[in-house]
Amino acid sequence: MKYVLVSGGVISGVGKGIIASSAGLLLKTMGLKVSSIKIDPYINVDAGTMNPKEHGEVYVLDDGGEVDLDLGNYERYLNITLARDNNITLGKVYQRVIERERKGDYLGRTVQVVPHVTGEIEEWIKRVARVPVDDTGEEPDVCIIELGGTIGDIEGMAFVEALCELRRNCEREDFMQIHVSYIPVVHGEQKSKPTQMAIKAVRSAGLIPDLIACRCEIPLEKSTTDKIARFCQVPDKHVLAVRDMPSTYQVPLLLEEQELVELMTSTLHLDKIQRSPQLREKGAHIWDHWRTLALGLQHVREDVEIVLVGKYLVQPDSYLSVIRSLEHASMRCDRKLKIKYVDAEALEPGMEVADPAAYHTAMGDLCRAKGILVPGGFGTRGTEGMIVAAKWAREQKVPYLGICLGMQTAVIEFARHICKIPKPQATSFEFDGTDEDRVIISMPEHHPGHLGGTMRLGLRPTFWQQDTEWSKLRALYGLHNSSINERHRHRYEVNPEYIEQLQTQGLTFIGKDDSGKRMEVIELKEHPWFVGVQFHPEYISRVLHPSKPYLGFIAASAGMLDEITQGNGVKINGVYKGLAQRTNSLVNGEKADF
Repeated sequence: MKYVLVSGGVISGVGKGIIASSAGLLLKTMGLKVSSIKIDPYINVDAGTMNPKEHGEVYVLDDGGEVDLDLGNYERYLNITLARDNNITLGKVYQRVIERERKGDYLGRTVQVVPHVTGEIEEWIKRVARVPVDDTGEEPDVCIIELGGTIGDIEGMAFVEALCELRRNCEREDFMQIHVSYIPVVHGEQKSKPTQMAIKAVRSAGLIPDLIACRCEIPLEKSTTDKIARFCQVPDKHVLAVRDMPSTYQVPLLLEEQELVELMTSTLHLDKIQRSPQLREKGAHIWDHWRTLALGLQHVREDVEIVLVGKYLVQPDSYLSVIRSLEHASMRCDRKLKIKYVDAEALEPGMEVADPAAYHTAMGDLCRAKGILVPGGFGTRGTEGMIVAAKWAREQKVPYLGICLGMQTAVIEFARHICKIPKPQATSFEFDGTDEDRVIISMPEHHPGHLGGTMRLGLRPTFWQQDTEWSKLRALYGLHNSSINERHRHRYEVNPEYIEQLQTQGLTFIGKDDSGKRMEVIELKEHPWFVGVQFHPEYISRVLHPSKPYLGFIAASAGMLDEITQGNGVKINGVYKGLAQRTNSLVNGEKADF
């Protein structure tokens, strides 16, 4: 097993996740099998109870694990399927150590951070790194390990010590470290001193970086590179300049341009690993496709502008997977994505008096929208504004996609204004829990006194219902499929007692769970695109394989849904070929100007 550790210094949030994912992608293009592990030094057992406005989105895996959003980057870039154990937190580690101590596994010894906690971490990494994560079903060749936070954080010291032990117990050619640092620009001058001090801190902690990835808003000057290489005692070519890019999908190209593949091959002796011709060919195909997409972005001329009506807009990462899925679909449709963010609270009744400027700005954006997306969320705040957005989309025939809460608010809107169900009933038990007679009710799995891991989580099947062949969404999935599998994360569902009344008025539940009692997908037949899904399709959207609900939504917003549906993407692949012809000159000739 080969390990590539990606750590960070100076400040957090400099892009370790993207660099780790990009390195993994480059390894995969060589025909290697790659896995990933994210280490988060917080005491939370998982990310499930964290506020999206503070931590960013909670990403959900097939097995129902609620994990850090970086695991979404790994899955999207590497097209792999990870499990909850691929996200190691300090809370998980201490929980396991304490459980073992209670069982008597330590035979009366004093349980200490070293060696018991660090040994648990090292054992965890070695065990999870060998679990198959791709369609080969084989043990990975390389595991990318991202250490969250920055070196020197007190909560991360046990992990640093464990990684030092892992490096010590590996052969020299089996462990490699990429340290990501930040190069600030002060009065127009790039400053290397923070990076020099960060490398000093890493080495004093016992780790020895092989490569230094320098993040900077602008291209790194040669004098800066020389200074970092000289004072950090690494060869010049081991200093990678990772400047800001128009798209994160172009970062792998930037790293490949600086010979990261060759550097990893020489350090880890990757050329000695046996790779099948099929995986080599597949890797080359992935790289050609990825390069075509990434370089083709600069040639896209037509825009598609959609409005995202959300409640966690303070933190840009709150809807990261949603935004990535929109990007994947836009690339497939050969459109440049533009997102207008609208605070759902600004659309709520009474805001025209309380804050007229915010209300009219939000309504103006909604009225001009080519497509309206309402993503998932929890709590009452902003939900009346989401209902306003769903009503506008339904009445004005604007393409609409509701995800989880966005589907539930669409059902509530339809119940109120079409079925004429009184407002006390036409709401969610989550918003008004004084009575159980609600259009949206709490699920039996929901434990009101225990929030962590008590939702309906993970990959679950949805079955298409009879006489729904007319469905635009189903056509994208393929009419030959009787069911689909998508990831879920919700506590509430549509009340089965109201299904007949809603369907009689035209709201069709085209997808249900295996029991036939849980509503999974809604769609309006006489509408360009009005779809709501109880699951979260963004969790399985991939760069080269866009999510079908998002693809249909973007295609409808761009006025090309028939083109996508009838050819099921075939014609768009023709556009890819055109993009490849236009971008080959950039790859084969001068370096691409991103």
